[in-house]
Amino acid sequence: MALLAQQVFAADKAMRLAAAHMAAPARPGGPAPFAKESAPEIAASHHRAFFGNARVSAEARSIADWVVDSADNMGLPFVIVDKRDAKVFVFDAAGRIQGSAAALLGMARGDDTVPGIGDREYADMPLETRTTPAGRFVASKGLDSHGVDVVWVDYEAAVALHRVVTTNHSERRLERLATPTPLDNRISYGCINVPIQFYENVVSPAFTGTEGIIYVLPETRPARVVFGSYDVTRRWQR
Repeated sequence: MALLAQQVFAADKAMRLAAAHMAAPARPGGPAPFAKESAPEIAASHHRAFFGNARVSAEARSIADWVVDSADNMGLPFVIVDKRDAKVFVFDAAGRIQGSAAALLGMARGDDTVPGIGDREYADMPLETRTTPAGRFVASKGLDSHGVDVVWVDYEAAVALHRVVTTNHSERRLERLATPTPLDNRISYGCINVPIQFYENVVSPAFTGTEGIIYVLPETRPARVVFGSYDVTRRWQR
């Protein structure tokens, strides 16, 4: 059934992208558009993420809208991780927000993973290697080395979305999550730490019995370059 559902959504996405291509302006060097959709057709094709009352950056909203409009999540729940604002937003498959929370992220600024980092001991991870990688990840629940359930973002790089770790009291991770700014939220080795109740009440249920897509927004280059996304409003206006 899961395979059939993904095939259906894949077909739907192909149709949606084909329709979008017909309405979009030509890219440099590409063919000219050959059809224009009417207003009713545009309204029917135009989809957005629903954030409710959550406070969200313009970039996070733009990527979430693109995910829904393009069906890039392939009918799966999805998560937006906004590294600049140190926030996590969890959505159901239709793009309706299930919850949001502050997050702790990799101590080092950067969007790439050091090759082989997942096989290193913590003592062998200099500060500059402790990044939370940006990108689109097919994620699922699993167990860490201590047998605790986490959502694996990048298993090979040992990057997971999980409950906040509080074993090192000098790091003050709970206090960092509670502050109103993202300035002190860079403390982990690369994993995404969220409040315990948020993980158990929002994240874990979203990934129970299903995979999901996690979009980690970049901080060193444009999100549209990383995801190949587009501005939903501008596309349908054109």
